[in-house]
Amino acid sequence: MKEMNAKEMAKMAIEALEDKKAEDIRIIDISEVSVIADYFIIASGGNRNQIQTLCDNVQETLGRAGCPERQTEGYQTANWILMDFGDVIVHIFDRENRRLYDLERIWRDGKQMEVEDLEG
Repeated sequence: MKEMNAKEMAKMAIEALEDKKAEDIRIIDISEVSVIADYFIIASGGNRNQIQTLCDNVQETLGRAGCPERQTEGYQTANWILMDFGDVIVHIFDRENRRLYDLERIWRDGKQMEVEDLEG
């Protein structure tokens, strides 16, 4: 199995989030502003069960594709789950914490992207 690049991983994570009806999915290319990852994917869920389901689906989808997950934090409380896949970091928030932490503002030096930008 060939190693997947960050764009492919990000696209796959987004498809897994969309599959479980994540809200307001954002992609930020942080490769030029940080060494911690290439992409942040930020999404919201409506309640704890949905947020955990979104997390489970991303883990399962990327896991089946051979992308090792380095760590997950926040699964039990499910108000902000952080999933680290190396070059791709997925954040799944409840609505309140998403507004509170406002990662889009904090990482505004990164490049906001659309899913189509991950093609190719």
